[in-house]
Parts: sequence; C-alpha cells; structure tokens
Amino acid sequence: MSDDATNPDDERGSEVDDYTGEVPRIEVPDDASALLGDGPTGFGDGDVADIDDDAAVEEGSAEAVEADSAELLAEVDRLRQLAMRQQADFENFRKRATNQQNLEVERATGKLANALLPVLDAAEAAYVQHPDEIGPLLNQLIGELKKVGLEPLDLADQPFDPELAEAVAHQPGNGGETIVAEVLRSGYTWQGKTLRPAMVRTTD
Repeated sequence: MSDDATNPDDERGSEVDDYTGEVPRIEVPDDASALLGDGPTGFGDGDVADIDDDAAVEEGSAEAVEADSAELLAEVDRLRQLAMRQQADFENFRKRATNQQNLEVERATGKLANALLPVLDAAEAAYVQHPDEIGPLLNQLIGELKKVGLEPLDLADQPFDPELAEAVAHQPGNGGETIVAEVLRSGYTWQGKTLRPAMVRTTD
C-alpha cells in the first residue's frame, strides 16, 4: 500500500488534543433557543428589532400612500366639480348671448316695420284711388312683411277692443254692443304685440 494513502485512524487521531491526549467533546445545549444567539448566523434581539422597524416603516409607507391617494381623489373630484360649474356657466352665457342677439334682431326688425307704416298708409290711400294698379304692389308689400312678423288687424264689424283700436268717431245705433263700423287707418301687430292700434269709427 502506498504511503500517501490516508488512514481514517490518522484523521481521527488528528482531532486528539496534543496536550491532554483526549478527543474534545461537542456539547449540544438542551435549550434549542440558545442557537438563536447573537452570533453571525443567529437572530438576536437586534435582528428582531430591525424586523419590527422595517414592518413599522412599511406600515407607515402604506398609510402615507393611502393618505396621498385620498388627497389626490379629493383634488380630482374638486377639479371635476369646477369643470362642471364652468361648463354650466358657459352654457348660461351662451343662452343669454343668443337671447340677447335674438332680441336685438327683433328690435331692429320691429323698428324697420314701424318705419314702413307710413309707406303702407300711403299705399292704402293710393289703393282707394287706383285699386287695380296699387293692389298687387300693396299685397306684395304686406306679404313680405308678414314673413317677418307683421300682421294687419282685421277689425271691421268686430267688437271694439281698446287694446287694438282707437275710436275717433262714434255713430249711434240701436244701443247694443259697440262694434267697429269702419276702419279709418289700419292697425298692425308685430310678433304678436300691438305695433300700432287702428283708428276706427264705432257704432252700437
């Protein structure tokens, strides 16, 4: 056998104490918790404290994230409410602007129609003298004005209404209901409102 071969007895012999000649004994502690000492591989009190600190930090971070999320959601809700109010204000402004524009157009058209009343009066007076020549022109003029809201009042033989007519003459009758006997000057309404009351002669 070669001299280089390793003898198991020699290996065990290497564990013998050189001074006492005895093999050292390894004692296992009765309490297994003793293994959890402060050594390099154990978990001591310091390590447990570190774990508790880490858990506290994680819990605090979670609470901070939750608080930040709640604050962010509140801000989003506030901005949404603000946007809704701005939208409502814009819609109200648009409606007011549209209504104002319509009123301005209505006033301008009403002023134009009112300015044309003397022209209508002259055309009616000319119609009495020359019905065949003036009739078509007068009808066309009134027809165009009707398209924008002008309506002549038809009051002949109708009960007298002081809101629509002004009685400048009266012819006594049988004492019954007062009616319009003759229209002396035509009256007109504009957009459903009295633009100019008619001048009439009444009878009863």
